[in-house]
Amino acid sequence: MRAKTAVVLGAQWGDEGKGKIVDVLSERFSAVARYAGGHNAGHTVIIGGQKFVLQLIPCGVLRPTCKGIIGNGVVLDPIAFLSEVAKLRKLAVAVDERLFVSNRAQVILPYHRMIELAAERAPGRQKIGTTSKGIGPAYEDKMSRSGLRVVDLLQPVLLKTHIEAACAEKNAIVRALFGVGTVALDPEKMFDEYAAAAEQVRPFVADTGRLLNGILAAGGSVMFEGAQGTMLDIDHGTYPFVTSSSATAGGAATGTGVGPTAIGTVISVTKAYVTRVGEGPFPTEIHDEMGEELRARGNEYGAVTGRPRRCGWLDIPLLRYSNQVNGAEWLVVTKLDVLDELAEIPICVGYEIGGKVTDEVPADVQGLEQITPRYVRLKGWRERTDGITEFDKLPLAAQEYLRFQERESGARIGMVSTGPDREQTMVLDEFRSALDEIHR
Repeated sequence: MRAKTAVVLGAQWGDEGKGKIVDVLSERFSAVARYAGGHNAGHTVIIGGQKFVLQLIPCGVLRPTCKGIIGNGVVLDPIAFLSEVAKLRKLAVAVDERLFVSNRAQVILPYHRMIELAAERAPGRQKIGTTSKGIGPAYEDKMSRSGLRVVDLLQPVLLKTHIEAACAEKNAIVRALFGVGTVALDPEKMFDEYAAAAEQVRPFVADTGRLLNGILAAGGSVMFEGAQGTMLDIDHGTYPFVTSSSATAGGAATGTGVGPTAIGTVISVTKAYVTRVGEGPFPTEIHDEMGEELRARGNEYGAVTGRPRRCGWLDIPLLRYSNQVNGAEWLVVTKLDVLDELAEIPICVGYEIGGKVTDEVPADVQGLEQITPRYVRLKGWRERTDGITEFDKLPLAAQEYLRFQERESGARIGMVSTGPDREQTMVLDEFRSALDEIHR
């Protein structure tokens, strides 16, 4: 019998519209668990015209019958978390009864932001294009076994000792590596602020791995919510222009404490085109006015930072690679309506690298940067698709565009988003049957 779980993740570099998809699907799930990343991941959900931007808190909390769980694979900034909780309380979302934070999650502290900002600004350093929220340095401390976990945050004596030692070390590192102009952090002030925040975080803290496994044992269902996207995964992405955690489906097990045999199906989310924020290779990036047009039509600006997203055409070899890494069974296509005005739509179906034709995604940045995309051009539909919720009512050219992705990518089309609102969503019959099987 298939496990009553699903992973929802991004197929490319994030910003694919996962937030809306998780929100739509969460209606019948007992819990939604976030398994990676930090408050650098913005998920936007629009319900009845009201906009919710969630950074740490799983989208499931917007459903009154669904629990939201922040897993051990997430790095938690307590101040950012409490700010987001306060905003949701003002919007009458019952976070206090349904939101849980792993006692094993790592904590972001101000010196992590200081290190990241200094590194990004340092002359001669390779800029990754991070959000400078301390995510990377917090994961570095985790892997060097010098980090602070949420369970430790709740112990004032341990917290004070940790902050004093860490501030002495990080202040010295920043002065030595990045110059004396950096303002040193005050450990006493930091302790006072975070000891107070810890008491507000305390009611949310739980052994979330035990909680999730208990939900499944009792016959409930769990959705695992990815952050960023596959090509930002620390192992499988466009290294070094990646995030610091496991954004792929494998991270759902390590980042929550639920065993890999409990992962039922993987749902990969892609836009009808592709976007990327920050630095790094992007083979199908559009460098002319068409890129500007897609950005304007798709409102392609970061939910967290407001940074303009780079826009490009759909890349089939990249999507096929992503589906392979994740074991993706289903594909969700978002922002189809952004392409409505185009007479023809290029799709990358292969690469030329050094005069050789291939469909293999290079592991190195140099190889990715040398790619000349090979395109086919499909006929556009030049009709409005926004708000259409039945596949057969789409223009025939739009149907063929979607079926082409399905044939070439190795995953079946399950849903199509034709607008930002929760209701502007198409669920195909085969996918609806698969969801029914999960919840049976």
